[in-house]
Amino acid sequence: MAPGTAAAVLRPPALAALGAHCDLVPPPPLDDFGTDRARAALATAELLVTGWGCPPVDAAALAAAPRLRAIVHTAGSVRGHVTEACWRRGIEVSSAASANALPVAEYTVAMILLTGKRVLERAERFRTERRADDWLRAGPDVGNYRRTVGILSASLIGRRVVELLRPYDLEVLLHDPYVSAEEAASLGVRAVALPELFARSDTVSVHTPLLPATRGLVSRELLTSMRPDAVLVNTARGAVVDQEALTDVVRQGRVRAVLDVTDPDVLPPDHPLWDCRNVLLTPHLAGSQGNEWQRLAELAVAEAARWAAGEGFAHPVRRDRLESLA
Repeated sequence: MAPGTAAAVLRPPALAALGAHCDLVPPPPLDDFGTDRARAALATAELLVTGWGCPPVDAAALAAAPRLRAIVHTAGSVRGHVTEACWRRGIEVSSAASANALPVAEYTVAMILLTGKRVLERAERFRTERRADDWLRAGPDVGNYRRTVGILSASLIGRRVVELLRPYDLEVLLHDPYVSAEEAASLGVRAVALPELFARSDTVSVHTPLLPATRGLVSRELLTSMRPDAVLVNTARGAVVDQEALTDVVRQGRVRAVLDVTDPDVLPPDHPLWDCRNVLLTPHLAGSQGNEWQRLAELAVAEAARWAAGEGFAHPVRRDRLESLA
């Protein structure tokens, strides 16, 4: 992983815990598998603990690592570094995606509730006008009682959002082509077709991974079908949404948006979304940050301990499910 990743995620207590279960290569971490030091480390490595900034574990890296049998990733997606060569070798892979899902789900639920109460714009108006708010004049579109929330994809994060929404008086709809009506009912939601999800929901929250089939999935047609003043929340990937179409509908004032991701993640300085008052842009912060990195480290340590004890991973990544994962 990148040195900055290691310094942030694998702090001394985590390294000490890892060291209780395996012999660690002395720091700094490897961020290039082609160096003499990397080749010497790989020659005896049985387990790689990886993170953001890990180079691809490709055929050349595996050739230098004849004893490598497992990879424990301290973040979510393994697509950037676990290559097809790893699966052919039979390398066991674990990911901290479940740990990283929680802060994203927490952010999502917070934004659903805040936008339902119209907190962001009302706070801005209060700051600007500096006078009492006539709360008795709040219209029926303000509040979270019996609002309809649409969840796009029952991913790890999507399922966690559904779980966290259960205490609230909300109707939750779900669209996921891999989830049956019966499974959706077991989650406490109702499965609907994609057009119905967008047409019926007061808030649509996007949790689908970016795959060739999902690029631009949230189309102009779906966006224009949303209820007036509905909210789109995107914490997945910016390219899942037709960004030009979204820009048009929010500039028309028809739809509000909370975007933790865009395409690219940092928009050009002159992009019109920066100046839309009905859009909240946040800098891809929903995932684990700060003290939440400790959760990632603790999961990775637990997985390394299980593997060293011959118990197998509690959070394995399966090759046959990779096409539907982020």
